[in-house]
Amino acid sequence: MTERNPWPTEIRLAKTKDALALTFDDGQSFSLRAEYLRVESPSAEVQGHGTGQKKIVLGKEAVKISALEPVGNYALRIIFDDGHDSGLYTWAYLRKLAEEQGEIWATYQERATTLKMQSQA
Repeated sequence: MTERNPWPTEIRLAKTKDALALTFDDGQSFSLRAEYLRVESPSAEVQGHGTGQKKIVLGKEAVKISALEPVGNYALRIIFDDGHDSGLYTWAYLRKLAEEQGEIWATYQERATTLKMQSQA
């Protein structure tokens, strides 16, 4: 079985600039919060330069999306109001973030809580 590449048919920034609504060509629709997109950025700043180097980014609860820029026919550059703009969100990565949002967000929150507790100790 060949895995199909997801293709967005609609990308819409919320008027409040705190969420991105996506609809894919299979009819699935998702809403991704700006904070979630920011802390899961595919950039080296967040993901590191190799396996196991992912960084936990804190303090992005109020981040907004300033702009969206298409990159070819394969990705979206999301520019955040904190100045971060180096992540290229491929359609496949956006679909993964959407489909696995519950698990990814729970893991992030667990790691963020641990990091906060360590910094207070």
